[in-house]
Amino acid sequence: MKTLAELINTDEPALPILQEWINNAERPVEILPLTFPEKADATLLHLQVTTRSPLGAIAHQTGGILIDSGWVRILGGGFENQRNTFPSLLEWNTNKTVNSNNEAIEGYLIVAIDVLGGYFCINSGGLGDDIGKIYYFSPDSLDFEPLDVSYSDLIYFFICGNLNQFYEGFKWNTWQEDLAILPLDHVFSFYPFLWTKEGKHIEETIKKPIATEEQYQVDITYRKGLNNIENKYT
Repeated sequence: MKTLAELINTDEPALPILQEWINNAERPVEILPLTFPEKADATLLHLQVTTRSPLGAIAHQTGGILIDSGWVRILGGGFENQRNTFPSLLEWNTNKTVNSNNEAIEGYLIVAIDVLGGYFCINSGGLGDDIGKIYYFSPDSLDFEPLDVSYSDLIYFFICGNLNQFYEGFKWNTWQEDLAILPLDHVFSFYPFLWTKEGKHIEETIKKPIATEEQYQVDITYRKGLNNIENKYT
């Protein structure tokens, strides 16, 4: 285990590189101020990557990053103000992909969340042989989809890539107005569910804010249920 001093790189920090990307952004990007330095320290120690990497820099030197007015929320060191609470990367993953002793239990680490309830994660062996690559848990399939990119590639794509193409068919007419009043610890729930045949027409679905934690648990429950049904008949 490297110490915190060994992980904080002051000679070649990645944050200025991220800022250059943001200066050329194709969409609104907001770096949240870090309000929980102790959580950021704990996150960096858990990750064991230096702040020379985008992952380490975001986790330790930002409260998180909002992409496209918050459509995608990149987990960082934690942020809070009078209206919003946004957990650190380690805090969000605790009791999901790591246990209370910070030991990996799922073979992946969640690094970003979107307002559909989907999330992006780094594969550490639980999702396939491509360790270090990014997977997307898609709410319209309840499955992990390989994206064949690294974390750094993902962040660059969020900032400068064709995000509208990635989310084609999922942005309804009033998404910007609805998103503007959505707290950072909430996402949207959809009925019919996005993974149903009826839910494929997102404009016709009923959309309601739901706590991100609650939506995560709902999706995990349905995913397990569907997997049990598939295993029963295969």
